[in-house]
Amino acid sequence: MSEHTAAAAEPANVSFLGLGVMGGAMARHLGKAGHHLTIYNRTTARAEAWSAANPGLATRIATSPAEAAEGADVVITCVGNDDDLADVVLSPNGAFSTLRRGAIYIDHTTVSARIARQIAVEGRDKELLCVDAPVTGGQSGAEAGTLAIMCGGSAKAVDAARPILAAYAKRVVHVGKSGAGQTAKMANQMCIAGALAGLSEAIRFAQIAHLDMDKVFEAISGGAAQSWQMDNRFHTMAKDEFDFGFAIDWMRKDLGLAMDEARNLGASVPVTALVDQFYVDVQAMGYGREDTSALIRRLPRRSKKA
Repeated sequence: MSEHTAAAAEPANVSFLGLGVMGGAMARHLGKAGHHLTIYNRTTARAEAWSAANPGLATRIATSPAEAAEGADVVITCVGNDDDLADVVLSPNGAFSTLRRGAIYIDHTTVSARIARQIAVEGRDKELLCVDAPVTGGQSGAEAGTLAIMCGGSAKAVDAARPILAAYAKRVVHVGKSGAGQTAKMANQMCIAGALAGLSEAIRFAQIAHLDMDKVFEAISGGAAQSWQMDNRFHTMAKDEFDFGFAIDWMRKDLGLAMDEARNLGASVPVTALVDQFYVDVQAMGYGREDTSALIRRLPRRSKKA
């Protein structure tokens, strides 16, 4: 089956590289699940702060990716972009330089399908079980342990990863071969961008029409217009509240990956390109660190006829 929940894993030696908002929460779940956890972050102070905030969960703080991977059954990465990932995995001091033959490697970074495929090729010589496994569900999903994960790699690799992923995921779907998880994540981000663009216009339209926003939500959220973005962001967008984790700057990175892959595939993505330019406008207004629903900021609250 392409989707199922896995039983909790037997305790394993797991090394987690990258302790940002998402990675830190996922690492916490792994520690609480009883795994022997090694942590690494390029900024050592962040790893030390994580360990202090989660006493007893990490057995070791590594000083390099290579050190982190020594003796690991599983290495997991959650870093920033293609270059960051190549550095912590493939560089001379990267995780693959010391990771044992036959170990599991899982990457949660949202990166290009190209680097995911490259890592899988590099792992073949050591018979590594490589899974590109970007996530969706945001900071709240990471903290609650309810992420959805889209996986690329062999069936053997994904099945081996499932018990580990069960610590912080409610859904794990094997999409296809190496790189397919990343391509599916691009489709996910395209859907979010389009949904937020429509929701932004609908909210401003209703406000300018002086409608009761609670009544509008009640009327339209139970029908064909309903979406996760509507359920979770309608009211906050209407009140100009935009502090919900996933920043516009990161969304633009993801949309850039999607548009690059679309060019490689010969696929047409005009709405994605348009919404990306809308996000450029919001960045120029100084709101690049606000969450993606701040797209609405580019639309005036008042009628142009006023």
